[in-house]
Amino acid sequence: MKKILITGGAGYIGSHTAVELWNSGFEPIILDDLSNSNSGVLDGLESITGKRFTFIQGDCNDLAVLEQISKDHHISGVIHFAAFKSVGESTQLPLKYYKNNVGSLLVLLDWMARQEIKDLVFSSSCTVYGQPEVLPVTEATPRQEAESPYGNTKKICEDILVDYVKSKAPIRVISLRYFNPVGAHPSSKIGELPLGVPQNLVPYITQTAAGIREKLTVFGNDYDTPDGSCVRDYIHVVDLADAHIKALSFLSDKTEPFYEVFNVGSGNGNTVLEAIYAFEKVSGQALNYVIGPRRPGDVVKTWADTTKIREVLGWSPKFSLEDSMRDSWNWQKALGERK
Repeated sequence: MKKILITGGAGYIGSHTAVELWNSGFEPIILDDLSNSNSGVLDGLESITGKRFTFIQGDCNDLAVLEQISKDHHISGVIHFAAFKSVGESTQLPLKYYKNNVGSLLVLLDWMARQEIKDLVFSSSCTVYGQPEVLPVTEATPRQEAESPYGNTKKICEDILVDYVKSKAPIRVISLRYFNPVGAHPSSKIGELPLGVPQNLVPYITQTAAGIREKLTVFGNDYDTPDGSCVRDYIHVVDLADAHIKALSFLSDKTEPFYEVFNVGSGNGNTVLEAIYAFEKVSGQALNYVIGPRRPGDVVKTWADTTKIREVLGWSPKFSLEDSMRDSWNWQKALGERK
């Protein structure tokens, strides 16, 4: 069974990917510093899979931590999630984001070269596209100037990987540009665990429905969209996790050096209000929300063209927006029952 190192593997997307790796015959080795996650996720993973995954609490900026992992385990590939991700915080603390997000990739690549580990799946983001001029977004859509230091770290990391592959380094890389991950594992054993006030729409919806938040504010209803609210491409986190398995398997028979990039989205654009209506439908309860002013820096509308990932990797999403909302709500209720 090939061992795959998942940096940031205790986080939202990382934990769901660990499950899909195990289901596909890989053994996940989880590295996480728990700065934005909780070790309790390991119990959820064990409950789903029946396996207690190897967990190392550490920072992937620390080469000594990585060296110890390779002494203890023969690592066949890496999925690199570990990164700070708050757009707002990145504008206040840009150096923190450059040091962690860019620095950790450099340390990781150095370590992979030393250990002759060839396969890397990199967690990128649709933020590299900014506000695209043409929709839907394809992988050939020009990247825009980043709206935040966070977004810029993803662009820089992609550029580093391209340059590294061009140098004839013995590495095979796929960058996955995520759109908007939502939902939770259908078992309700793992899901999104935002620290403090949620920065993303769906956790804010579920916390409002659960009475944790007083109300949800929709930022603007006068945009050039079907109902005036912003349009996003919501992708179920289990579908997103599956894309990583497809990417890893695709790399295994490629000659190095190799680099490719894929969008990962549902291929559909849904407004914020449509997301709210989908939640109300599956939960059976009305959500307390108000319309507020536009939020500076918000992209008005974006969604993915998923033709490339479908044709090349054979991946397509299985879950609908309503599935995502149902699973998110069940996860929120499960959290409430644990308290």
